[in-house]
Amino acid sequence: MTTENLLQGINLYLIGMMGAGKTTVGLALSKQLSYRFIDIDEAITKLAGRTISELFAQEGEAAFRELESKTLAQVCAHQKLSVATGGGIILRRENWSYLHHGLIVWLDVPVEVLYTRLAEDTTRPLLQDVDLKAKLRSLLEQRQALYAQADLRITVSVDDTTEQIATRIIQAIPHVLKPEKLPPSVS
Repeated sequence: MTTENLLQGINLYLIGMMGAGKTTVGLALSKQLSYRFIDIDEAITKLAGRTISELFAQEGEAAFRELESKTLAQVCAHQKLSVATGGGIILRRENWSYLHHGLIVWLDVPVEVLYTRLAEDTTRPLLQDVDLKAKLRSLLEQRQALYAQADLRITVSVDDTTEQIATRIIQAIPHVLKPEKLPPSVS
C-alpha cells in the first residue's frame, strides 16, 4: 500500500520552531502527495489584512494566538492538506485537539541551523531587539516538550535538502500511522 493510500486524505501538520522549514517542506510534501498546501501564517495575514508583525504590535500576542486557533479550526475541517503551522501553535491546548485530526510532524532543527536561517530575518515579532541565539534557545527549551508530542519527529541537519526531508517524512508515515488516525472504513 502506498503512503498516499495509507493516509486516506489525512492532513499533515508540520510543527517546529520558526525557521525550521515548515513552509518549504510543506510545499514539497503537497507536491509529492498530491495534497493542497496551506501556511497558517499566510492564511492569517490574508484574513486579517495585516502582517504577523503588525498583528503582534497592534493587538498583542494573545490576540494573534486566538486568530491562529480560529484559523487552524477552519483548516482542520478539510482533508488532503499539507499544513505549515506557526512555531507557537503548540502553546494552546485547544490547538492540539485540531492538530490531532491529522498526522503531526515535528521538524526538529538545531538552534545553530535556526540561527543561520533567521539571522537576517526582520519579520519575526518574537525575535526583535533580542540576542537571537539566546532567544531561540529559550523558545526551544520552553516548547520542546510540546513539540515532542508529535506523531513523527524528523531531525533536520544543515545538509538536508527540502526534498530529502519530505521524502523521509513520507517514508516514515507507514511506521507511525496509528489505526485510530485512519477513517473507520480503513481500520
